[in-house]
Formats: sequence, structure tokens, C-alpha cells
Amino acid sequence: MSRTITAPDRRHRLLILAICCLSLFIVGLDNTVVNIALPAIQHDLDAPASGLQWVIDAYTLVLASLLMLSGSVADRIGRKRVFMAGLLLFVLGSLLCSLAPGLGWLIAFRAVQAVGGSMMNPVAMSIITNTFTDPKERARAIGVWGGVVGISMALGPLIGGFLVDTAGWPSIFLINVPVGLAAWLLTFRYVPESRAPRARRLDPVGQLLMLLLLGCGTAAIIEGPGHGWTSPGILVLAGLALGALLAFPFWERRVAEPLIDPRFFRSAPFAGATVTAVCAFAALGGFLFLNTLYLQNVRHYSPVVAGLWTLPMAGLTLVAAPLSGRIVAARGPRLPLLVAGAGITASGLLLTRLTADSSALLLLPAYALFGLGFGLVNAPITNSAVSGMPLAQAGVAAAVASTSRQVGQSLGVAVIGTVVTSAVASAGGFTPATHAGWWIVTGLGLTVLLLGLVTTTSWAAGTAARVAARFDQLPGGVREASVERLR
Repeated sequence: MSRTITAPDRRHRLLILAICCLSLFIVGLDNTVVNIALPAIQHDLDAPASGLQWVIDAYTLVLASLLMLSGSVADRIGRKRVFMAGLLLFVLGSLLCSLAPGLGWLIAFRAVQAVGGSMMNPVAMSIITNTFTDPKERARAIGVWGGVVGISMALGPLIGGFLVDTAGWPSIFLINVPVGLAAWLLTFRYVPESRAPRARRLDPVGQLLMLLLLGCGTAAIIEGPGHGWTSPGILVLAGLALGALLAFPFWERRVAEPLIDPRFFRSAPFAGATVTAVCAFAALGGFLFLNTLYLQNVRHYSPVVAGLWTLPMAGLTLVAAPLSGRIVAARGPRLPLLVAGAGITASGLLLTRLTADSSALLLLPAYALFGLGFGLVNAPITNSAVSGMPLAQAGVAAAVASTSRQVGQSLGVAVIGTVVTSAVASAGGFTPATHAGWWIVTGLGLTVLLLGLVTTTSWAAGTAARVAARFDQLPGGVREASVERLR
């Protein structure tokens, strides 16, 4: 039987942090490692462009749809229990993906993976916030957590390229099996069980509306060009998504314990973190999707060579991600957000000049700037989203930030992928068609920059203080420390 430790010492706390970060690493890696394998999957499974979009979005959409539900369930029945169940389901889904006989099966098994992933990330963050009770120590732990998000996603193309070249695309899923099982054993042995003092009630109507909004909206965007934007099926999907979008805030304002408490969005830092996460990860989703197809289908590089071309992005992210966590803990989120927005914007601008034979003098600086921006953005997103929210609902707090990331990546692949594939014929080829996508990335980076300016002011910190004061279950000392980190 696993032991329950109510007050772990510092060494034990760091071990718990490492175990939680290991789970985040494989879930984050799976967000990007698949991108480098898309051309191989396209060849082996005879997949159209929309099918490749679904290979990515089946994972990110299910993950986004269930994160908040998983956080609430874990707060109620036990975080360790849900976390361990998620690890096993993620391992099972990964194994099934490696054995998928066709595109439809692969998409379905990616959804199974995502269900397991949804039970890991927000729950792990909840375990961290309840393990590190000192505000400064918690800020440093959250900084490490945010850094791992960027590191795992940056290493995806490199690890994926090596695996696809040496062992084929199924190997990118098989690698999760031993890592996931090791994390399960470590969790069983070392992570204590915990629950919220007062668990939130479930919100099945809100959960259903979120599923309809994300699922139907993304399906309409991806399938619209192939079926026709005015076809009955696409109109029905768009109508369901629009109806869910209108009904969701109406319902959430009236339910006693909503899936997403609308009061949180009265905090400018929290609302800004949510939009920043959507924009940054939409840029990432579009960047990886377009770049993978460009390097392998246009320039005809092998997967491992294509992965090596992204080394500047991975290297800058590896450096910037932990640095960002330290800066946020010491000085707040303003500087990392501003530099992140500037880096993504500059990268997008450079890539609007992309040609089929662009030199390394264009590609490598663009990749490096994107890696710098993406590496810096994760820690301030996590810190701002969790700060000012009730500690007792840590699972839900972490799930909002994680959901925003997954929604952003889903939208990035869906919108940018659809815009580019629809423009291929009129633009005269894939490469010139990508220019529209790179302009979208530029706009997303500029939005991150502007949000960094607005949401780190004294006015914004005041809105966070007023929101925090509404939640009686947040201790005064934690509230003051949370608001101070937002300044």
C-alpha cells in the first residue's frame, strides 16, 4: 500500500515536483513530437491534409475539453488516484496509437491518449501547489513547471525526427510506454494522496457545452474547405458551436459552482494569461504544422534533418524556459511577456518572406526568435493564471491555464492549416500559401506583446486583488503573495 505523507520535507517535495514534471514532459512532448511524423503518417496511411490536422487536434481538443473536469474530479476523489489512472490510460492510448492500422483508428487512439493526459496535467499542478505551501517556494516550483512545458514541446521535433528516421512513426508513441510506467511506479511510492477541503460540484451542462463548442467549432473549420462552407453538415456544426458559445457564459453565471467561474475573468492578469496562452499556443500549433510540411515536403529533408533544422528553436526554448521561471519568481511576469511577444512577432515577420529555397540566414534566426518567445511565455502564463485563484480549487485553477494552451494549439492547427491549404491553388504552391499563415502568427505574437503591457500594470494588479478577496477559502497571506507576484 502506498504511504500517505502529510508534511514532506524539502527533498521529498523536490522529488514530487520531479515526478509531476515527468508526467508533464511526456504529455507536452506528445503535443509536438507528432508534427515531425506527419509526412510519414501521410504516406503510410494515405492521409489528406485535413486528416493530418485531425491527428493533432483529436489530441489537443479532447485534452482541452476534459482538463477542468479532471481537475474537479481529482479535488473530490483524490489527486493521486486520478493522476495514476491518467498515467495508465495515457500509456494504453500510446500503445494503441503505435498499432493503429489506419487513419481513423489513429485519430481515435489519439483521443484515448488525451483522456489520460487530461487526468495528469492539472492534477499534477494541483499536487504541486498543495505540496509547496510557502508562497515563494511555490512560485519557484510553478516556474519549473512552466519551463518544462516549453522544454518538452521544443524537444518534440528533435526527438520525433530521430525516432521516425530510425524506427518509424509508431516509435514516437511507444517511447511513452516505459516513461509513463516509470512515472506511475514513482507516484505510487512517493506521492501522497490529497483532496480539496471542500470539493466543487460537477457541472455536466457546462462540460457538455464546452465539448460542443470546441469539437463542433474545430470540425467546421477543418472540414469546411473540403465539404464547402455552405454545405448542410458544416452549417450544422457551425450552428452548434455558435449556440454553445452563447449558452456557455449564460449558464455559467447561473450555476452555483460553474465549470469556469466567470468572476475569475474580472482579474486582468488571469484573463490576460488565458488569452495569452491561446495566442502563444495557436502560434506554436501553426508554426510546427507549416514548418514540418515545408521542410519535408517542399525541401525534401528527412525527418531527422528537419528536426535538426529546428535546433535553434529548441535550444533557445531550453535556455529561456527556466530563465523565465526565475525572472517571474523574482520580478514578475512583465519582462518575459514583452520579450516573448516581440520574439514571436519578429519570427512571423521573417517567415512571411519564405520561399522554396530560402537560405539559412532567414530560417535559423526565425526559428531562434520563435524559440526565445515561446520559451519565455509559459512561466508567466502559469503564474498569472494560478495567482489570485482559490488554493482549495488548485486543480481547476491549473486546468484553466492548461485548457487555454490546448485550445490555442487546436485553433492554430485548424485555422492556420485551413487558411494555408485553401490558398495553395490560388497562391501557386504551398510555400507562397504559407505567407498568410505566417501573417497570422505575426498578429498572434503582437497580441501577446500588447497583453503583456496591459496586464502587468498596477491597475491590473488591483483587479486581481479584488477578485482574490471574493474567495473566502483563499488565506490572506497567500492572497497577498499572489497579488504581489502579479505586480
